[in-house]
Amino acid sequence: MGKSLTIEVLAGVTTFMSMAYIILVNPAILSSAGIPFGPIIITTIVVAAISTILTGVYAKKPFAMAPYMGENVLFAFTIVPMLLSLGVEPENAWRIALGAVFWSGVIFLIVSLTGARAVLARAVPRFLAASWSIAIGLFLMFVGFSMAKISLPGVPGAPVRIGGIPYQIETLIALAGTAITLGLLIARIPGSILIGILSTMGLAWLCSTIYGKPKIVLHSTTGYTFPDWSTVILKLDPVNALLIPALIPIILVLFLVDLFDTMGTVVGLSLKAGFVDEQGKVVGVDRVFHVDAFATVFGALLGTSTTGTYIESATGIETGGRTGITSIVTGLLFLATLPLVPFIASLDPDFLRLASAPALIAVGILMLTVARHIEFDDIVQTVTVATAIGVTVFTYNIALGIASSLVVYPIAATIAKRFREVHPLAWVLMAFALLLFIFYPYPKP
Repeated sequence: MGKSLTIEVLAGVTTFMSMAYIILVNPAILSSAGIPFGPIIITTIVVAAISTILTGVYAKKPFAMAPYMGENVLFAFTIVPMLLSLGVEPENAWRIALGAVFWSGVIFLIVSLTGARAVLARAVPRFLAASWSIAIGLFLMFVGFSMAKISLPGVPGAPVRIGGIPYQIETLIALAGTAITLGLLIARIPGSILIGILSTMGLAWLCSTIYGKPKIVLHSTTGYTFPDWSTVILKLDPVNALLIPALIPIILVLFLVDLFDTMGTVVGLSLKAGFVDEQGKVVGVDRVFHVDAFATVFGALLGTSTTGTYIESATGIETGGRTGITSIVTGLLFLATLPLVPFIASLDPDFLRLASAPALIAVGILMLTVARHIEFDDIVQTVTVATAIGVTVFTYNIALGIASSLVVYPIAATIAKRFREVHPLAWVLMAFALLLFIFYPYPKP
């Protein structure tokens, strides 16, 4: 018993080290959407801690949870800008967006508790869900390139252009941090993304001290004080989230992305941990979905975007974690970082976004691994996947990318005389996706 307990504790520590980067990255992203920077640090820690501990106590699985990478970018760079284009005041846009996250979590919770999850899984083919991961992964890389100033707004005739890499100390620092992060990932070093972020911060601090650049290390006014958490708790606006027509399909998109992100992650982790029956089917994970859905609702109430199961839990499983003790240890370690909040809050958000650029690029690359589920020789799959990726990246809009794939898939399958492959519910999802295109606030030329 003593040896197994030691292994579970070590596994919990390993998982924490692998995903602790979210404490820095999530606030850096969500603060760009208007959510107060300091308080969202507390929310990120508390939501990750409570949902992960609950996974250990209730679901008894060695899986950890935190605000999702990808969904936080969808929140900050698609949903909030869309609301701003509708004339919503900046101080209200993020609150209404949190309301949309809340309702997506409620739907997920109902689906998880009623068993409707299996029906939805059949309605969305695996290749289609994989295309969303690839699209979001490339979008994350694009955002990381932008934060590092590798990619800049373009000139007439070109939408983007390369930055002045040799002349920008911030870009050189981000590139060095990215190289460190990817090198550690390739070497399979636990906590590689966190180490990459800290290395980037260290390089930036060193260059600021020696050369006076970049001048974005410390926030000029914050100081080492504990942020006022009340500015984000229960500040969501679920009522207006239901009253804005364009947000209804967005809620569906948030739900679908959360559902299939979680399904893919939980299945992958369960196979790695051996949670399968004699036929090789994953078993005993229903409670993980319950916690995952609750975590999204809980997270929205506390002020963060969609929360879910992290693939980084695999590092703890590889260490030997097989029970909920692993998750409880990971969650407690998240809580143990709360005393660091005043220091993190004293950092300039722009400095933190620079330090987060390598993480975004690295996570984006890792999300591309699901491409193995796509048969590119199948023209229906290729057209659908290319649509999801192309619209997401080239319009800088994750929601429209996912919606476009939901529209294209059943039509493409029908044209290819494969109508019977399309689940009836896929046509319902297509109808909701079309609503997004109908009500979307397109900019006037």
